[in-house]
Amino acid sequence: MEKIIISDTACLIILNKIGSLNLLEKLFKTIIITEEVSKEFNDFLPIWIEVEQVKNRKQIEVLKLLLDSGESSSIALCLEKKNCLLIIDERKGRKVAQDLDIPIIGTLGILLEAKNLGLVYSLRPLLEEVLKTNFRISKQLLNVVLEQANELPIL
Repeated sequence: MEKIIISDTACLIILNKIGSLNLLEKLFKTIIITEEVSKEFNDFLPIWIEVEQVKNRKQIEVLKLLLDSGESSSIALCLEKKNCLLIIDERKGRKVAQDLDIPIIGTLGILLEAKNLGLVYSLRPLLEEVLKTNFRISKQLLNVVLEQANELPIL
């Protein structure tokens, strides 16, 4: 059984800003997002991104006590599915997902996987573009990812 890939908003926004949104399709074929994530993304959605509504709206409201709407709905949708992988970056959201036994990956993990599969030649130019966005990430973490990709660090 193939994993169901559900994404929060941040990864979509970041990859869109650096012109690499198509990596998600190359890696996973189909991505599912919630209506809340679609509204937060607020841009054209390619046909390989499907929008689904969360059935358990109460679950979203409970999660919204801790997280934003996109994160809450994405986690709630994962709880309704079997065999899913959640793409989520925000630390608090990642912790909640892990506490609920939801497998996670972040944008940097997506980029590293793309490099490992030969979908991108080098991570460094992509990560330098990420640094130009409003995505909050330390150079230390970027350098860890670059080390894992066998590339030179960002100074």
